[in-house]
Formats: sequence, structure tokens, C-alpha cells
Amino acid sequence: MRMDDGLRAILNREEKPVNLSKSRYVKGMQCPKMLWMDRYMPDEFDKSVMNEAVLEAGNMIGDLAMGYFGEFTEVSFSKNTTDMITETQRLIDAGVRIIAEASFAHKNNFCSADILRRNSDGSFDLVEVKASSNTDEDTKSSENGSKFAIQYLHDMAYQYYVITNAGYRINRVFLMQINKNYIRNGELDISQFFVLNEATEKVLALQEDIPANITGIISIAEQSDEPEDFIGSRCNKPYPCGYKKYCWRDMPKNNIYDIGFRMRSSKKDDFYQNGIVTFEDVANAGIDLSMAQARQINTELYDLPAYVDKEGIKEFLDTLSYPLYFLDFETFQQAIPQWDHVRPYMQIPFQYSLHIVGTRGAAPGHKEFLGKEGSDPRRELAESLCEDIPSGVCTLAYNAGFEMKIIEDLAAIFPDLSEQLMYIYDGIKDLIVPFRQGFYYSKAMGGSNSIKSVLPAMFPDDPVLDYSKLSLIHHGGDAMDAFTTLHEKPPEEIAEIRAALLAYCQLDTLAMVKILERLYSLVE
Repeated sequence: MRMDDGLRAILNREEKPVNLSKSRYVKGMQCPKMLWMDRYMPDEFDKSVMNEAVLEAGNMIGDLAMGYFGEFTEVSFSKNTTDMITETQRLIDAGVRIIAEASFAHKNNFCSADILRRNSDGSFDLVEVKASSNTDEDTKSSENGSKFAIQYLHDMAYQYYVITNAGYRINRVFLMQINKNYIRNGELDISQFFVLNEATEKVLALQEDIPANITGIISIAEQSDEPEDFIGSRCNKPYPCGYKKYCWRDMPKNNIYDIGFRMRSSKKDDFYQNGIVTFEDVANAGIDLSMAQARQINTELYDLPAYVDKEGIKEFLDTLSYPLYFLDFETFQQAIPQWDHVRPYMQIPFQYSLHIVGTRGAAPGHKEFLGKEGSDPRRELAESLCEDIPSGVCTLAYNAGFEMKIIEDLAAIFPDLSEQLMYIYDGIKDLIVPFRQGFYYSKAMGGSNSIKSVLPAMFPDDPVLDYSKLSLIHHGGDAMDAFTTLHEKPPEEIAEIRAALLAYCQLDTLAMVKILERLYSLVE
């Protein structure tokens, strides 16, 4: 949808004032244009940014957290927020100690607090619950060493502002998150599953800015004309924006945000704001780049052939020995651990593919494992892996730290298999090394070293190696989501999905076989 006379007429019509909630405030702090788009151009929203599994996990965590402090009363959701505010006041007047979803309003600002805990002096503690176990890179550290992602601070600060201006006294503010070190052993221990960090000091420090923030967000959300350029790293963090495709529709190919190889997003934002947008702009500005960044830009600008460092590739190949075992795991996660020896969001392996090449140039053999849906697959997978990979062989994985961590966790859980698992661990080599070290780079890789970029760059016209031609499962996220809910499907659908999972994982290891063959051919 483009701006035309009809749309402009819609924009100029009289609208109801914008009301903020805590989620809309946080969204506005990320990018106020999102609220304008929600208001005037909602059809441009790309729903693919919404991960239903993540949303469901958040709901489950929120429900579980309500009981952390004992008996509680929940304010029922209503589209009429006045009903929620009235019910909250009734519960407060009745002396209820723990209220979940307690709701308040100040002017056009509304919030529902995840947990409101009454203190003996009549004040309240505000507890915000997040279904995360780690803070992101954009954090602020408190004096006690705990960290808070900035979007969480904005969330808590807005709630504090609304509740206190509604006439209630907040004593302390806490962020409740999942304890990433919790390991289930028997019944779920909710007191250990969650961790509380006080954020009062940080929340208070943000209070004086909130009125101006609200005014700024609303002024942009309510303006008649489309807001000017808001493009930047904000389009991806802290949350992916569903309007990015629309806002970036005129961004040139090979722009500053396409540069890979560890250029910081803040640095890209600075360049963009200073008019350095295209690769040509970067080259003309004489910016100090890493060798890998410069190679990406020059390869694109001058249509250079693939860069090949034969000595570097040969040095890597000399570390390998036949027979070679090409290994790839597929995993899924549980926000709330369902089985013993599982941590929140732990990578739980349910499948592997194994291609085996006995000698250089020999046709590869193949073995595989796919666990039973709805049950803990780890023991059977670990036993199968120990049978399929003998001691003392060289095992190749792509970005091997992932596979090594899986094997290390399995060894810790199953002591009787630990020795063989660690033999496998010790024999792992990483096929990403030649690409990460810059020994090979092709324009078609687009600044990425991932196997999904390297494979089509090396084999652009091979339908057998084309992930897009697979059925149902096209990337690891698809595999994770499919297996997580597989036990809920009817039998015929289970069979179809299992076949798709096997085909996808098999292509991952076949891809490694082909990539290694190409590396050998390059040095010859």
C-alpha cells in the first residue's frame, strides 16, 4: 500500500486519541512510527514476525508466576478496561495481598501489572514477569550486578508512573525472570525456577523522562502525515518490527545494514544517519573496515570472482582424517522443563543426521535418528549416537560449538555413556572455519558464513541442495516448532512431518559433504 489521495483522506479524518498501554509504550520507545502504522496502515503488518510458540511460552510462564508468592486473585481480562480498574480497586479495598493483572489508569495511559504485592504499611511491590532467562546486549547494570534489558526497564518505569499517578504507593519494583541455571529434578520447584532482581533504583531514574516520552510517542502516532524516516537497527531490536518490509521498501540493495562480519548495529546506524547508505557510499567515505568487510564490499562493487586462499584452506583440510563423520543435530526447547535434567530453554536434541565418508572421493553412507514425539528422546538418541560414531574418528559439524554443547550435556546426564560421548566430542572439527577465517568468500554469500548462505553460493543450480524445494521443513526453526507439537497431531500428519524432518536434517549433513568436496577441489 502506497500513499495516495484515498489514503491521505483517511489520514486526515478525525480519529479517537491514542491511548497507551505498557506494551504500546514499549513499542513506542522502540519506534513511535509502529504506533502510527498500527493506527493508519495495519494491513502492512507482516505477521511472520509473530512467533506463536514464543507467545504461548510467555502465557504459560505468566500463569505459573502468579503463584510465586502464594495465594493470589487474578483480575479477569475485559475489553472494557474500566471493568478491570474497578475490579482492581475492589480487591485492594478488600485487603487482597497478591493481585495478578491489577489494572490502573492515569489520563489516557493504562497498565495491568503482572503481580502487585501488598506490604504491611499499605504500599505495594510491583513485579514484572518476563519469560526470558537472559538480558540482551542493550542492558544497564544495577549496583548489585544484576542486569536489565532496556525494554524491560521502560516497561516497569511506565507501570510505576501510571500506578503512582493513579494515587497508589509503590515501595519496590522487581523483575521476575526464569532462572537459567535451574535444573528440574522431580517436581517443578517454582521458588527456584524464577529469580527476582530489584529494579527500583533504575525505574525511579527514568521517571522524569516519561511524560515527555508519552507526549512524543502520541504526537507521532496521531499526526496526519506519514512520519519521516525511522529506519535503523531499531527495526530489528529489541523486537522484530512487522512493518520493516514496508518501511524498507525503497532501501537500495547492498546497503549499510547488509554488511556482515561483525560490524556493530550502532555503527551502521551512525553511518546511515550521516548519509552513508550504499556500499559505494562506504567505499567513497574511506571508512576503516576489517578485511572481511572490505572484501564483501569490493566483491560486490567490482563484481569480483570468489576469493580463495588456497593455503588457508589446505591448512584446514590437513587437520582432517578419514573416515569422516558429518554430524548435525536438531533440537527443541521447553520454557518450563517437563523432564528431569532439563534447564529452561535448554537445547534438547531429538534428531540427528550422520553422513559417513570412508575415504576421499568415496560415496557417502548415511545414518539417522529421530526420537518419538511427546517423550524425552535424549537417552535413546545418545545410545544411537554412541553406536553410530566409533572412538577416535574425525567428526565434522558446521558451527560445531552447538553440536559440542549438545554432546557435553548428554555426557553429563548419562554417566554410563559419558566416555564414548566425550570421545566423539574430542574428535569434532568445525567446517565453518575456512569461511569464518576468510579463506573463501563469494559475492553470493552476502556477508554471511552460515551454511544456508555458503551452500547456494557454491552450488547455485543444484536442486538436490536447495532447501526451498523441501516439503514442510525448510530451516531449524521449522524443525523445532514441528517436533514440539508433533504429539498433538493425527497419525497421518505425524508420518508426513517425520518424513519432512528426516529429509531436512539429511540435507544439512549432505550439504557439509558437498562443501568439503568443493574445498578439496579448490586447492587442487
